[in-house]
Amino acid sequence: MSVLNRTWRVAGMPSEHLETSHFSFETADRPEAGDGHVLCRVLWISMDAAQRAWFQAATYRAAIQVGDAMPGFSLAQVVESRCDDFAVGDIVAGDLAWQDYVVAEPSGLRRIVPNRPLSNYLSVLGITGLTAYFGLLDIGEAKPGETVVVSGAAGATGTLVGQIAKLQGCRVVGICGSPEKQEWLTSELGFDAAVSYRDESFRKSLREACPDGIDVFFDNVGGTTLDTVLGSMAYRGRVVCCGVVSQYDTTTPVRGARGVPGVLIIKSITMRGFLVMTDFADRWDEGLKVLEGWLDDGSLKVREDILEGLEKAPEGLIGLLNGNNVGKRMIHVADPS
Repeated sequence: MSVLNRTWRVAGMPSEHLETSHFSFETADRPEAGDGHVLCRVLWISMDAAQRAWFQAATYRAAIQVGDAMPGFSLAQVVESRCDDFAVGDIVAGDLAWQDYVVAEPSGLRRIVPNRPLSNYLSVLGITGLTAYFGLLDIGEAKPGETVVVSGAAGATGTLVGQIAKLQGCRVVGICGSPEKQEWLTSELGFDAAVSYRDESFRKSLREACPDGIDVFFDNVGGTTLDTVLGSMAYRGRVVCCGVVSQYDTTTPVRGARGVPGVLIIKSITMRGFLVMTDFADRWDEGLKVLEGWLDDGSLKVREDILEGLEKAPEGLIGLLNGNNVGKRMIHVADPS
């Protein structure tokens, strides 16, 4: 009896917002690994806002095409190996797909020897945690006593950025989208303040929360939020451009922040983007060691938003784009054997 492989494929390109109708669920026989390849059973799939941007154009990866298996960063277990790099049973991380089984190139996989729940290796001990760590400390150069503002503060990266900033002795203000998230950020994660970008008084509330200006802005959102924050930046402030989630789920993105580069010149502001996969690839072990230490001593709280079953993947991504998650959203597909 053959083993079946379920796959979510791209069925159509969105003209505006992403919908479940843009995906199709297919079933076929499980593939086999060819020479030099490994067959992986997907265990966990990361839900990332950037996945929506892949529908629009080539970014740091090729654009998605109709008929493609929907890609996604995943944790998996090797079930068949035709190479010397990995053995059956190894747990690996890599850019795989929304499906049960994936044939992968060994060069695109990283072995993980877990000593914590596997889900942690998609959140705090994965790309998310490393993005927060290097983005805030190396790109943002956050220092004790400075004011750090993070947008998308209740999301995967934002929750960690705020906590790491507090560990550095910074004053932290989160930008999110609901009173419930504001309360959670301040009462549970220790943010000094939280404001909602949906409030009519957003600009005023932000200035009241940052009376001495913003030294570091870690931006996951872009759009009008970035425009608003730039007006409250301190002299020689730093803007860390990590994501533009406000512009992903649309084919008609808004214009960029007003006054650039004028406002940057007047206040000597530095604005820099980065990709942790390339810019800090040679320092991952360094970052993971620090993050693990903070987990061990209880300095970091981990919030994971887990949906059960591969069939939940499309609604998981759509919900993420609508801000329905708190913490790192992911799909649990299977347990290791």
